[in-house]
Amino acid sequence: MKRTSFAQWPCSIARTMDLLGDWWTPLVLRDAFYGVRRFDEFQQALGIARNTLADRLKRLVDEGLLEKVPYQTEPVRYDYVLTEKGRDFYPVLLAMTRWGDKWLAAEAGPPITVHHLACGHDTHAETVCADCREPMTPDDTRMRRGPGFPPRLAERPDVEERFARQE
Repeated sequence: MKRTSFAQWPCSIARTMDLLGDWWTPLVLRDAFYGVRRFDEFQQALGIARNTLADRLKRLVDEGLLEKVPYQTEPVRYDYVLTEKGRDFYPVLLAMTRWGDKWLAAEAGPPITVHHLACGHDTHAETVCADCREPMTPDDTRMRRGPGFPPRLAERPDVEERFARQE
């Protein structure tokens, strides 16, 4: 069954889910942040089928989140290294971790903690405004059409209604 592509939707969440919306891709990226770099290491750490892993790594390389860097020539073998675009996914993983720790952790507590080297504390992600540094919540934020919103959709009654609810 072919899935619907969200790659062209006028929504950054939909586009991100189009790229990362299966359960393996965020886990591959998580392990890349753990320092996993080689195919066999990813495969062993995740217990993922080799063909599935090959597909996910290829997609992440094609999309510019990982870069293949040869570490051996005979035969050619590669490390998979996070690019700037891949490293920019880190806050997303931290936000997912925080949500999972709050709502899905066992009674014993979170399975993993995030340790901030700069201050020496275990911590969690916070979403704050980039301008004033105040916390952002659904109660004090609104979604508005941005400059990239397609004009052909902007005047549809359902779209107008969706954004009117935000005002």
